[in-house]
Amino acid sequence: MTDPQHAGLSDLFRTALGALQRGDHATGLNILMDCQRLAPTDIEVKLNIALAFRMAGKFSAALSALDEALALDPYQFMALLSKASILERMGNGIQAAQVYKNALQLAPPPDRMPPSLEAPVAHAHRVVAGQAKALADYLEGQLAQKRAAYGEAATARFDACLDIFVGRKKVYVPEPLLMHFPGLPIIQFFDRSLFPWLADLEAATSVIRDEMLALRATASDQFQPYIALPAGAPVNQWKDLNHSHDWTSYWLWRDGQRQDLACAQCPQTARILETLPLAHQPGFAPTVVFSALQGNAHIPPHTGSTNARLLVHLPLDLPGPARFRVGNEEREWKMGQAWVFDDTIEHEAWNDANQVRTILIFDIWNPYLTDVERELVSLMMTAKNAYGVA
Repeated sequence: MTDPQHAGLSDLFRTALGALQRGDHATGLNILMDCQRLAPTDIEVKLNIALAFRMAGKFSAALSALDEALALDPYQFMALLSKASILERMGNGIQAAQVYKNALQLAPPPDRMPPSLEAPVAHAHRVVAGQAKALADYLEGQLAQKRAAYGEAATARFDACLDIFVGRKKVYVPEPLLMHFPGLPIIQFFDRSLFPWLADLEAATSVIRDEMLALRATASDQFQPYIALPAGAPVNQWKDLNHSHDWTSYWLWRDGQRQDLACAQCPQTARILETLPLAHQPGFAPTVVFSALQGNAHIPPHTGSTNARLLVHLPLDLPGPARFRVGNEEREWKMGQAWVFDDTIEHEAWNDANQVRTILIFDIWNPYLTDVERELVSLMMTAKNAYGVA
């Protein structure tokens, strides 16, 4: 710690720490004040001065010492954590929660968290969550009459804003693996009114489902692992699903290529799909797949390739509860109800049932792209493939 220009400072500091460890805060504080005169900008000295004041029950003085430390380094994690704790002891819960929130931004990641900090950090999370709920309850009480007058449909986006504002939800942004198209609105689940053909697709659920179930009964070996990374490739979050039959797929279109054998095995499904506005991009899209997730399996958080296109999910076989999250919104799949979402926003899925869950997935153009933009994107991706870039 300490300033090397002052001989003996380290010895003084160790003596002060020994006094504090024995519970002799008065002696420790006196020695620490001597240390501070020798090294007025030493943050560790100031942190321990704050500790000595806190042990003596002099909370205001402890806060002053911590503020001096934070003036030297506003990102000092321990100073923030200590300040929040003292504010909480003084009964300033709202202010304490804000300081705890700032401290948590600087906390070590869980895998590198020192055991001595696990309990204080967990407590900080609880305080922040408690204050977020208290604020949300208060604001909702103030807004209840007006929101009720307008109804849920009119306030849905505002309600999402409120959740983010009070800290119940976080903001997610597109993180495409391949290509980001700028200027498109960031939407997790898209409004159904943008896709009037969804009703026709949903009406055909039983037809598509029957062909999928027949295929699964007679040709289950054609459902292949969705994740099949080559040896040596980093698996990251896909460790548990790489080459696993917990998540399998049967492809009807793949990278823009119609799979003729697959479509011949599911002819009515293929005809229905050909009536839909698939995102045709030679060598890239559409992709159409039956996606099967085994019972009690989980698809970890991940993102897709580009926000120029969106994904459609249509549930086909739901033997029990199954959930899906896009960004900060989680929904349950329901038979006969499709949805459209931006898969470049982090998403994940759970099958909470004991048996396999199967859905139809296909991609469509983002409705906020113009015809010119769609044409240019298609040409660009075709040229990219011709160039040989993976």
